[in-house]
Amino acid sequence: MTSNFVDYVKIYCRSGKGGKGCMHLLHAAKNFKGGPDGGDGGRGGHIILKGNSQLWTLLHLKYTKHIIAKDGEAGGQNLMHGANGQDRIIEVPLGCVVKDAETNEVLCEITENGEERILFSGGRGGKGNDFFKSSTFRTPRFAQPGEEGTEKWIIIELKILADVGLVGFPNAGKSTLLSVVSAAKPEIANYPFTTLVPNLGIVKYRDDKSFVMADIPGIIEGAAEGKGLGLRFLRHIERNSILLFMVPVDSDDINKEYEVLLNELKKYNPELLDKERILAISKCDMLDEQMLNEMEKLVNVDCPHYYISSVSGKGIQELKDAVYKKIND
Repeated sequence: MTSNFVDYVKIYCRSGKGGKGCMHLLHAAKNFKGGPDGGDGGRGGHIILKGNSQLWTLLHLKYTKHIIAKDGEAGGQNLMHGANGQDRIIEVPLGCVVKDAETNEVLCEITENGEERILFSGGRGGKGNDFFKSSTFRTPRFAQPGEEGTEKWIIIELKILADVGLVGFPNAGKSTLLSVVSAAKPEIANYPFTTLVPNLGIVKYRDDKSFVMADIPGIIEGAAEGKGLGLRFLRHIERNSILLFMVPVDSDDINKEYEVLLNELKKYNPELLDKERILAISKCDMLDEQMLNEMEKLVNVDCPHYYISSVSGKGIQELKDAVYKKIND
């Protein structure tokens, strides 16, 4: 199942070359010197990116290494315009960013269903010799060649679009929470990095309302430098409206663990700290009320925090209320 999630592909693209213009002089039985009648060449095919909300991964592009649009056809006599080259459309999930593979420059982003962006335009068709005739230049004996297309290696990266992103160390209980509040069935086990790909779940709320939650693979200290799963999945947090931090109650120091997570996000992209944050202290079924009261005196963080247990259901509804309110605020 994990191999079906692909969020990074590198593809060679080439738009079509424009067709050459036609150089032709009309010779008819009753019109021996009819003058120039060469038509224009057709434009080359575009490389077009299109958003498709039915796609959740770049798996369909994993083994596509070359996308090449058709060349435009040459113009013909009798002012015949050459046919345009066929466009190539690349369908991608919403939330994709396209970059130049050499310069890392962002070329475009796709965030809406049906949104189309011309990634590389096809070359313009050359003008036929009829285009160049004038009252003083009656018989041009030349035509333009077609314009070359654009060829470039591109990188397509998927950044998941979700309302809430779960942020925490491995084994903080993120996958368990997602499996409890939604119909998602992520792999759950008692070892680090059980989650190797982001999982999405639709969380049902009161009165048939809902929001989308994303379980991001666990972050470790140094992730912004590429340690652990590192940069590979930190980018998925960029598109989430709210960040839901999760720290287990049996952590050595809840405040420190929260600060480490915050620091990794800051090193990766300081703008992430502008997002709304909530802290969920998980696995609280291990503590009774007296122990929780003692724990409350020790917790000192800069965002609202809730004590939850995905096993017993403790605090889950309060957490969903807080998340939904933040989303709509």
